[in-house]
Amino acid sequence: MDLKAVVSFICLAALCLTSTEAGIPKCCLQTAKKISAHMLSKVEKWEVQQNNGVCFIQALVLYIRGRKKPVCADLGIKRMLKRRLRVGSNRAV
Repeated sequence: MDLKAVVSFICLAALCLTSTEAGIPKCCLQTAKKISAHMLSKVEKWEVQQNNGVCFIQALVLYIRGRKKPVCADLGIKRMLKRRLRVGSNRAV
């Protein structure tokens, strides 16, 4: 009887641990102040990380072609990124 309770508790604990990993957001902990123009030209998409309680800093999260992990950049790069993407889209036409 006690063995069933222990096994049930272990299974329940393992289930709780594995299911909570998907709920933890990935946040940028630090940002890069300078990003090369070559790297900016390879940006596929980007998003702004807000410091809304879950994440502690505001950051620009850049998803770069050929990299598995996103790059965390300073929000000041956003203007340069938009300009670079606009120039790139004009060049493709």
